[in-house]
Amino acid sequence: MTLYIRRESSKLWKRFCSEITTEIGLLAENWKYLLAGIICQYIHGLAAKGVHYIHRPGPTLQDLGFFLLPELGQEKSYISETVFTTVFVSFFLWTFHPFILKSKKIYTVLIWCRVLAFLVACQFLRVITFYSTQLPGPNYHCREGSKVSTLPWPKSPLEVLQINPHGVMYGCGDLIFSSHMIFTLVFVLTYHKYGTKRFIKLFGWLFAFVQSLLIIASRKHYTVDVVVAWYDNDLLLFLILSPFRYTVNLVVFCLDKKLPELPDRTTVLLPVISKDRTKEENHKLLNGNGVDPADWRPRAQVNGKIDSNGVHTDNSLNGA
Repeated sequence: MTLYIRRESSKLWKRFCSEITTEIGLLAENWKYLLAGIICQYIHGLAAKGVHYIHRPGPTLQDLGFFLLPELGQEKSYISETVFTTVFVSFFLWTFHPFILKSKKIYTVLIWCRVLAFLVACQFLRVITFYSTQLPGPNYHCREGSKVSTLPWPKSPLEVLQINPHGVMYGCGDLIFSSHMIFTLVFVLTYHKYGTKRFIKLFGWLFAFVQSLLIIASRKHYTVDVVVAWYDNDLLLFLILSPFRYTVNLVVFCLDKKLPELPDRTTVLLPVISKDRTKEENHKLLNGNGVDPADWRPRAQVNGKIDSNGVHTDNSLNGA
C-alpha cells in the first residue's frame, strides 16, 4: 500500500509540474486578456455602485413572479446566495481540475479568458439597461423608509473609486438584468460545452432554474430581470432541449465565433515542449490550431520497438 501511494504521489506531482509549466506559458501569452477582464469586473462594480447613488425608492411594481411565488422573507434570503456560491465554487474548482486529474479537455488560462470575455459582454449590456431606466428596488433594503436605499453623495473623488464590499448583497438600482444569473448561466453554458459529465450538466441547468426562482422569491429582482438574463444568455430555449447536446448563448454564441477554439487535449499523446518552441506552440493553441502532428511523441515502448523519434529499433546489434 505504501509503495502504491508513493508511486501515485509521484505521478500526481509530475502531472502537476507539467501542467504548471504549460499554464505558465499560456499565461505569459494571454495575461493581458485576463487583466482586461478583471479590470472590467472592477468597472462593472463601480457602475453598480454609481446607480445606487441615483436610486429612488418607491412602491414595488406589480410582478407576475411575486404573485406566483410566495415570499421567502428577509431571514431566508441567504438561500439563493448559497445556491449561487455552490455554482461559483464548483465551476472555479473544475477549471483547475487538470492539475490533478489525468483526463482533461481544457486549459485553465484559456477557459478563463473565454469566461471573462463572455462576462464582460453581458455586463456591458447590463450596465446599459440599468442606467437607461432605474426601477424602484424590490429588495427589503431598497424599499421606502430604508436608510440604505440610496447612497449619500461621495465627499471625495477617491470615495467614488472605492468598491462597496456590501454592494453585492445590499446594492440598489442595478436591476435589469440579474448579475447573479449572468455568472450562473455563463458558468453552466461553459461547462455544458467543455465538460464531460452529462449528469453534472443536467444538475447545472437545474441549479440555474432553481436559483432563478429563489431570486424572485427572495424579492432581490423582478421577474423581468431574470427573464432578460435567460434570453440574453440563451438564444432560444428549444436549442437547449433539442437535442440537449448543444446550447446557444446569445452573447456567448457571437463571441464564440470570434474567439479561438480551445484545443482538445488527449491523454494518449503528449506534446513535446522545449524552451525554444514553447512560444510558437502557445501561439498555435491560442489561435485554435492543434499542435503539428510531427510534434507529437508516441509513448515509449519496451523491447526497443519505437524510440522517441519514431524510428523503429531493435535490441539486437547488426552483424552480431
